Amino acid sequence: MAEGRDVQWVEVTEGQVGQRVDNFLLTRMKGAPRALIYRIVRKGEVRVNKKRVKADTRLALGDMVRIPPLRLTPREAVREVSDNLRNLLAGSVLLEGRDWLVINKPSGLAVHGGSGVKIGLIEALRQVREDLDFLELVHRLDRDTSGCLLLAKSRPALLALNASLKERQMDKQYLALVAGRWPARRDFVSARLDRFELANGERRVRVDAAGKVARTRFAVREAFEKVTLVEAEPVTGRTHQIRVHAAHAGHPLLGDDKYGSRESQRLSATLGLSRLFLHAASLTFPEPSSGRPVKIKAPLPSELEAVLDRTRQSR
Repeated sequence: MAEGRDVQWVEVTEGQVGQRVDNFLLTRMKGAPRALIYRIVRKGEVRVNKKRVKADTRLALGDMVRIPPLRLTPREAVREVSDNLRNLLAGSVLLEGRDWLVINKPSGLAVHGGSGVKIGLIEALRQVREDLDFLELVHRLDRDTSGCLLLAKSRPALLALNASLKERQMDKQYLALVAGRWPARRDFVSARLDRFELANGERRVRVDAAGKVARTRFAVREAFEKVTLVEAEPVTGRTHQIRVHAAHAGHPLLGDDKYGSRESQRLSATLGLSRLFLHAASLTFPEPSSGRPVKIKAPLPSELEAVLDRTRQSR
């Protein structure tokens, strides 16, 4: 195979051991969307030790990865991060360790690009943090949810944090404003959840006896006449879990355009709420290298604080 002068051969270092080929390429090929990465791997343009590989192939120390020249059409390129977004993310780091960092994710920013989203948080951060060879999400937040989001800066840290998540050694506390008076006696919602797609391809979740086990703890933080501020702790980590469980309990989240009711939409309009009232307020996890507990809090965004202030004033 003839090599063009723009072809790169990159050696896998200790911090990249065990990383998937597609994720390795995403950190190296700035601006490349996942669809293009999968295509060049499938066509054999990416090689590891001169052999064809699959996108999910894990890399070993000392592997030599062939990276072909990248020529993106304007349509397929990941959008260059704007100065506004660059400054927003740079100022959104809540705490950073040697091999992890926690971002205060803004509402309205998807964690991943794709499905019409030109750039997500992870793609933007990889452009902003060019000093990092490795950056991966440990967990996800819905696009319209704000608050604590944990990322790993090395493969060993990612594995350790994923294990902590799986073994339920990671605590995530959310604040949500729901329609109606949440009963103080109802502290758990247990309902199996099933993912499905609408005719237009939009992803949704519903309560279904054949779905996956899901359990959420709820606690009343502040009760009002027509709405309740609750603390929600997902015991399991299903897609849209808090939102669907709250709606299933008869108290949908305010600002929820997927699972809301007419009443919750009316209340949202009355309070001047223009986004989902769901915020990842705190995150506790064992530090990957030492095991010591790390607890981080993200302040409630000003637009949500303003909604609470208006609610209190209307009492």
